[in-house]
Amino acid sequence: MSLNRVPGDGLQKQTSSSRRPAASLPPTPHNPVPYTGPSREEMLALRTEYLTPTLLTFYKRPISIVEGKMQYVWDESGKRYLDALGGIVTTSVGHAHPKIVERLRKQVGTLCHATTLYLHPTIGQFAQKLAGHFPSDTGLKVTYFTNSGSEANDLAVMMARLATGSYDVLALRNAYHGGLQSTMGLTAHGTWKYPLPQGFGVHHAAPAYCYRCPFGLTYPSCDLRCAHAIEDQIRYETSGSVACFIAEPIQGVGGVVDPPPEYFKIVYALVRKYGGLCIADEVQTAWGRTGDHFWGFQNWDVVPDIVTMAKGIGNGAPLGACTTTREIAEPMTQRFHFNTFAGNPVSMTAGLATLEVIDEENLQENTRVVGTYLKQRLCELMESQPLIGDVRGKGLLLGIELVENRNTKVPATAATADVLEMTKDRGLLLGKGGLHGNVLRIAPPMCVTTDDADFLVDCLDEALGARQRDCTTDG
Repeated sequence: MSLNRVPGDGLQKQTSSSRRPAASLPPTPHNPVPYTGPSREEMLALRTEYLTPTLLTFYKRPISIVEGKMQYVWDESGKRYLDALGGIVTTSVGHAHPKIVERLRKQVGTLCHATTLYLHPTIGQFAQKLAGHFPSDTGLKVTYFTNSGSEANDLAVMMARLATGSYDVLALRNAYHGGLQSTMGLTAHGTWKYPLPQGFGVHHAAPAYCYRCPFGLTYPSCDLRCAHAIEDQIRYETSGSVACFIAEPIQGVGGVVDPPPEYFKIVYALVRKYGGLCIADEVQTAWGRTGDHFWGFQNWDVVPDIVTMAKGIGNGAPLGACTTTREIAEPMTQRFHFNTFAGNPVSMTAGLATLEVIDEENLQENTRVVGTYLKQRLCELMESQPLIGDVRGKGLLLGIELVENRNTKVPATAATADVLEMTKDRGLLLGKGGLHGNVLRIAPPMCVTTDDADFLVDCLDEALGARQRDCTTDG
């Protein structure tokens, strides 16, 4: 969150003498299998010829990833990278985790597909274990599995409309909730919206983006105007009754934007005052990724009525879910709702095994420790790198907003793209987000170490320094 950015956050600072003189990847015992498939150029040619042109690549010269092991991936030449984006916040426990690989191998060799028309043990076992991770006495234990977060969010809004009998939906500007035509309407981030009919009944409120406050105010003297303004929006733009409010506990695609501590309490209370349900989009914030808590919403001391999830839920398997109370789910029974691949035995096995690994290997605690250390080092880096305007986020879901000038906060879009290229060349894969593409996103597998954190920061230090020197020379 963009509040009280004091480097160190109470932790002991690392002295410059204990840092590496140059960024270098920590050693790994894994030896990649020699790659013998198509070359990078052949892969690119096939993609250009046969896949839709909407597919993204971050880099001017796209890289190919042909193998992964825990927090690292390798390209076709054998070069190793730290995957600090985690497959876009998806590889939660590590690439090719041995327990998950073995469980999937066994399941694939036994039964690959059975719809929910038939009984299969894993779907119930997974749903039970998932329910056990929600706070007690919330009633959040009834789950419908999907194939993606977009599907989960679409289902959550439909559930809310059926349960409340209301139509209007509240979402936030700067949010991302999926790429379906329905969830594109929930999204309020122009980069991801096509000029098509969408968002029927959806109203977008100002986000709690303190670094770029939409009201031009400063926390805490702002009196949380962004939160209280939602009541006027309900009164002016709806009939006075709403179906739901949907929000990410920390906005991911929007640039890792975390709100003030009081924000969600105020908004949830207002939404419920007007008859609405509260939906937490946990696609990026769940599974212990924020460190202190298993679910992102727990950081703000609220309990939603519906929770959606995907990405890290299956460590890379195509899997999503929507969890709610039985009372809210019951109206769905008035019709038949079915998804051919939802609850697939292979995906359920991946989800259950992933959840077991998170618990058994205490990855939430590792996330808290390494994430705290990494954020401390990034805050220290801010002191010497003027391109860094803000460091925010929790656990291993962090963002670095780059600006041309800290006073004007002009987004450093070109510099961000350059830094992304330079870190890739040094063996570090990052993401980027924000409306202006000027936020570096960090979300590695939760098995990363403090040595990996040191490499990440040292690599960033080199790249940011090189970019700053280039600007000085050009000027």
